Amino acid sequence: MAYSILSCTTLPANTAHQQSPQFSDGKFRNAAPREAPGLGKTLGILWRFMTQKPADAVPDQPPQVMPLTPADLHAAPDLSLWRLGHSTLLLKLQGGFWLTDPVFSERASPFSFMGPKRFHAPPIAIDELPPITGVILSHDHYDHLDHDAIQQLAPKVQHFVTPLGVGDRLIAWGVPAAKVQQFDWWQGTTLDGVRLVATPAQHFSGRGLQDGNRTLWASWVIQAGDARIFFSGDTGYFDGFKAIGERFGPFDLTLIETGAYDAQWPDVHMQPEQSLQAHLDVKGRHLLPIHNGTFDLALHAWTDPFERITALADTAGVPLVAPVMGERLDIRAPERATPWWRKVQPTRAGSPSTGRSAALAPQSDANG
Repeated sequence: MAYSILSCTTLPANTAHQQSPQFSDGKFRNAAPREAPGLGKTLGILWRFMTQKPADAVPDQPPQVMPLTPADLHAAPDLSLWRLGHSTLLLKLQGGFWLTDPVFSERASPFSFMGPKRFHAPPIAIDELPPITGVILSHDHYDHLDHDAIQQLAPKVQHFVTPLGVGDRLIAWGVPAAKVQQFDWWQGTTLDGVRLVATPAQHFSGRGLQDGNRTLWASWVIQAGDARIFFSGDTGYFDGFKAIGERFGPFDLTLIETGAYDAQWPDVHMQPEQSLQAHLDVKGRHLLPIHNGTFDLALHAWTDPFERITALADTAGVPLVAPVMGERLDIRAPERATPWWRKVQPTRAGSPSTGRSAALAPQSDANG
């Protein structure tokens, strides 16, 4: 993965930013103040990453992947979905293809030689993807906004839909401005028959030391015909989920962050119990947990998100879907989860490192 210095450029605020209720003193903010980690807590988190990493944080062998071909995609019916890894999903809506947070690089990092490394290859390469109607981005962290993927995708994508400021990054990277649309919370558009609305999330942003919270983060409502999908992006648990459910629910399928959590950063990532509650708050039917199974970004076992959310959903009577990477789902009637992750052995103590890094742990910034 080539690294471009543009990925860390400090972005100037434009008029749309300054008019946003989320923007103050040069930065975007959450609706409820987030506790800034501070230098001491940040150093403590880094120390834990270096000294307390569990042996089972990484699988011993790549998880199962179902390879996809262009023929598979074209033959699939409308309202199909494929999980490609982490928070990257491919959806077929109104006859067109849509991608969320496309990350195809080997590492979720500004560097090609260090940082969180993929557990598995993507089920399909970018050059094999069909023309893409739209890319939906939730925020600009490296595990959600992949510079090289954007460069490769740009010629075949009609629309990039982003929160405020994230589109400015794409334009700085050479994406034609005519392809980019940026939105504040509760704003949206309809493109090729698909309605998109940026909705609140509780998180933070930035790709370097000087650009913390210069761009907005968001969840997304995706509506195609009478089918509704909720994509959470990255977020802590907050009362905004209930507001989203009241305005746009119920949802046929929720794509909800369930992974890379820890008690030390509760404001920006949800525990599985909170992921389930967020699903209920937005009035979801089927729950697909994302933000897991591809990168080692926290201190829990790599299977922990799957096991915990499976048990919680079963107790609550919530239909859970957790497809193998590359497996096709029917958005309206997806098949229930099978525990494919139990067939993959965790890394044994003393196994080779996968180049982990705490680069994606909460940053020490003042983004209230």
